Amino acid sequence: MYELKTKENDSSVTEFIENVDNPKKREDAYRLLDIFTETTGLPAKMWGPSIIGFGSYHYKYATGHEGDAPLVGFSPRKAKISLYLAPYDPEREALLANFGKYTAGKGCVYINKVADIKVEVLEALITQSVAFLKKAYPGE
Repeated sequence: MYELKTKENDSSVTEFIENVDNPKKREDAYRLLDIFTETTGLPAKMWGPSIIGFGSYHYKYATGHEGDAPLVGFSPRKAKISLYLAPYDPEREALLANFGKYTAGKGCVYINKVADIKVEVLEALITQSVAFLKKAYPGE
C-alpha cells in the first residue's frame, strides 16, 4: 500500500521559515504566513518537511486512493514560492486573471515574490479555495 509522505506533523512552522536560506524569501514566507492565517482563521501546520498548510480535508478518488491534504498552503522553495490552492475550482482562473505575475502547474500556483502579486486577490483565492474544498469534501 502506498504511504503518503506529505502528512501533517508537529514540526515548528517558525523553525522551518527561519531555515529558509534566502532572506527575502524568508521575509515573504512570514508575510504569507500572516496572510494565510488571517484569511483562513486556521493555525499553520507543517505538512511533510516543507509545506505550511492550513486546515485539512480527506479526499478519496474513484481509484480508491485516499488521504488527507491541507485546504490551502504554501512552501518557500528555492526556485519559486509554491501556493497550494484548490486546483479544480472553476473560479480560480477568473481570480488569477488579476493576480499579478505567476505561473501555474497542475496543482500549484508559483510566484517569485509577494511583491509580484495583488495580496487582495491572494486573499480571495484562499477564501474561494477553502469554500470550494469544504463543499467538494463535506466530511470535514
